[in-house]
Amino acid sequence: MQEQYSPLSVEAAAQSHWDETRAFEVTEDTSKPKYYACSMLPYPSGKLHMGHVRNYTINDMLARHLRMKGFNVLMPMGWDAFGLPAENAAIAYKKSPAEWTYANIDDMKSQMKPLGLAFDWSREIATCDPDYYKWNQWFFLKMLENGTAYKKTQIVNWDPVDQTVLANEQVVDGRGWRSGAIVEKREIPGYYFAITKYADELLNDIDTLEGWPDMVRAMQRNWIGKSEGVRFAFNHDIKDADGNLVQDGKLYVFTTRADTIMGVTFCAVAAEHPLATRAAELNPELAAFIEECKKGGTTEAELATQEKVGVSTGLFVTHPLTGAQVEVWIGNYVLMGYGDGAVMAVPAHDERDFAFAKKYNLPIKRVIAPITNTLAIPQNRVSANGTEQIATVVINPETEEILETWSSELAEPGICFNSGKYNGLKQREAIDAVAADLAAKDAGEKKTTWRLRDWGISRQRYWGTPIPIIHCDCCGDVPVPYDQLPVVLPTDCIPDGSGNPLKHREDFLNVDCPKCGAPAKRETDTMDTFVDSSWYFMRYCDPKNSDAMVGDGTAYWMGAANNVAGGMDQYIGGIEHAVLHLLYARFWTKAMRDAGLINFGEPFKNLFTQGMLLRDCYYREDASGKKRWFYPAEVQVQHDEKGRPIAAIAVEDGQPVIMGGIEKMSKSKNNVVEPKDIIEKFGADTARLFTMFAGPPEQSAAWSDSGVEGAYRYLRRLWTYGFKNLDAIKAASNTLDGIELSKDDKALRFEVHNTLKQINLDYERLQYNTVVSGVMKLLNALEGYKGENSAVIRECFGILLRAIYPAAPHIAHTLWNELNYGAGIATAAWPEPESDALVQDEVKLMVQINGKLRGEIHVAKDASKEAIEAAALADEGVKKHLEGAPKKVIIVPGRLVNIVA
Repeated sequence: MQEQYSPLSVEAAAQSHWDETRAFEVTEDTSKPKYYACSMLPYPSGKLHMGHVRNYTINDMLARHLRMKGFNVLMPMGWDAFGLPAENAAIAYKKSPAEWTYANIDDMKSQMKPLGLAFDWSREIATCDPDYYKWNQWFFLKMLENGTAYKKTQIVNWDPVDQTVLANEQVVDGRGWRSGAIVEKREIPGYYFAITKYADELLNDIDTLEGWPDMVRAMQRNWIGKSEGVRFAFNHDIKDADGNLVQDGKLYVFTTRADTIMGVTFCAVAAEHPLATRAAELNPELAAFIEECKKGGTTEAELATQEKVGVSTGLFVTHPLTGAQVEVWIGNYVLMGYGDGAVMAVPAHDERDFAFAKKYNLPIKRVIAPITNTLAIPQNRVSANGTEQIATVVINPETEEILETWSSELAEPGICFNSGKYNGLKQREAIDAVAADLAAKDAGEKKTTWRLRDWGISRQRYWGTPIPIIHCDCCGDVPVPYDQLPVVLPTDCIPDGSGNPLKHREDFLNVDCPKCGAPAKRETDTMDTFVDSSWYFMRYCDPKNSDAMVGDGTAYWMGAANNVAGGMDQYIGGIEHAVLHLLYARFWTKAMRDAGLINFGEPFKNLFTQGMLLRDCYYREDASGKKRWFYPAEVQVQHDEKGRPIAAIAVEDGQPVIMGGIEKMSKSKNNVVEPKDIIEKFGADTARLFTMFAGPPEQSAAWSDSGVEGAYRYLRRLWTYGFKNLDAIKAASNTLDGIELSKDDKALRFEVHNTLKQINLDYERLQYNTVVSGVMKLLNALEGYKGENSAVIRECFGILLRAIYPAAPHIAHTLWNELNYGAGIATAAWPEPESDALVQDEVKLMVQINGKLRGEIHVAKDASKEAIEAAALADEGVKKHLEGAPKKVIIVPGRLVNIVA
């Protein structure tokens, strides 16, 4: 064993051993309890940063710990390899997305390897591999057969220059992010998955996900968005150009607040609504506004933040209960894809309607009063985001006096007034009464609606899973026969930004119809990449199965058995995937279950959302507002007398730069720390140990150069302790049987086993930052040991090595072998605190004077208060700070003595 700690040689030797012995490859083994722990697969961007290291080390610690506890643990890794970034890179570098993607996979894998992560690389998958996406296509066809997949037209963001659909995030100020062209809303045919068929189950099963963070479960509930209300119609006599009633003379809307129906002052429809289309035909001046409304995004989130604008159609519909004529407006805040593409507008009790009505001076009729027994006149206020709060009414039931007030609680239950026969009814009573009256008129009924919409999977992009459909002039849309799967994507296309290159790829495009044999064309749309990531974790279980999508491996690692719910035991990933990825994976799992492929309906029993790693960032801004970001090494930070940063200058010219605060590590902000730089200087174990110690794993943590150096110093101390005690530990007995223990021996064993008890609890809770704190305490205790019992040193150091092994496996592996602890540490039994070591003859008490620590004493565990007080007053450290007799001595049993001077 070398005297000096050399992390690079230690880690190279350990990794070589693991590779040679295939230490982390696992197979199905019914003789052991199984555990499946998986990190969300990364996109192969080509670069690994220390944020990745933190994420994967969490998984690695979990896997290594459980393997030592006797579990058969699967921890795989793969690549979410399809998607738009590869196409953009292909355009920029003039190379195929396949070449760029596979090169990045090689780069990232080479950066992962030195970290010593215990991945089972024999199960590696890439979603752009035909052996993988064949099963995307296969299951698409299965869902097509049972109606879960279907085709319909969809309203999308269309870039007329790039000739492609854009995500809402790619529309900037109404223009395509790359081409700068004004984006259009266009209806085009596409394929959908009927996720709404599972809406009830997806919502209800959230309650069973007890191992998920409450925040994620709430986000899923909100996204699914179950709403119970009333759907009803405003009748009208508006006719189309052929003299037929538009939509059979009924304008349907849905509302959860039917109790406000008497406050309707106008209706608003989407720009694509048939009434808007007819209005434009009758008044061509409306056409320009309607076209303007069709620009921009197609989601509720975008509409919520944009200015509410509209125009009157000049058309009227009839209120179903009062018979009043209600004006119809076109509003940009109404989406055709949600509900019926129309809303009843009640400005007094809806924020969006209120803003719209105020802008266009439309009537505001108040029909709900909060229930109160006092009369108050609050000031007119402005909300935190600067918008005017919404007008409601306070009513005093005793005097029936009504005063206007302002409230942000628009949906607060109240009582109806100014509502005819519904006056005095509370919210639920009024909704029921209105629903009954509408039903009696055959004008409406109670209905449940969902925010959730069916999942449109068609993308007019090249780098994705080909949709296995053939278009025949005679037979229509024909599914590709199962025995002709996979439909292989050509990998040598180089996109140029002018649309999907598959449209011009004759050898891919032209094919014979499987039904009639006539010349036909392949579908050129590819699948949304969320399809790829909706089930990859199951494929890890059967990665080489060429005959089935899933098989015995999935049944073993994820299957339900013996009344225990199925699913992955632990999933680890970022909170940014809390909605779409996790929702789609839940849906896909239920669809696979209903197809008879698996016997469980939820994919993940437990979910852990790790925090981000943050770092300081610095920049300058030019006259145009463009920012130039500096690397931290390019900046000199100035501090005040208390060490707080107050300013920064660039090293290159000594001129000021702006301190941008602590932000998520990002290449765009030049604040990324690359693992290779840390590993070359300090080693992988230091990188791993620091990222675990930086803070609770579920919270974001700040990068610290000094923290990294502190982790390295600790590992050097660990190595040095092992070297200094090498001969004693190697020669020592493996048991303490028959060995008389001194006072120092017992004190050390108590400290180590008591700390181990907390470490084990923290391992179970995945609180790895306090695990690292614990192993630091163990080394402190060993270094402070005054005894010479080599058997006690061997026992306690062996506990320390096993406790730190999941976090710093290379150094623990090497010291374990060098000190002759037996078989490899990876298969050593996990240490448990021994009851005899936790029995104390003496206890240590801290002694304070007026709340300040002044010493410590050791007394018999059953010492009397008088004996404790005497020992405290006799302590040299106490006597130095105590003048005269104390006023009072307070003893907290087992913890401390506080002397009031």
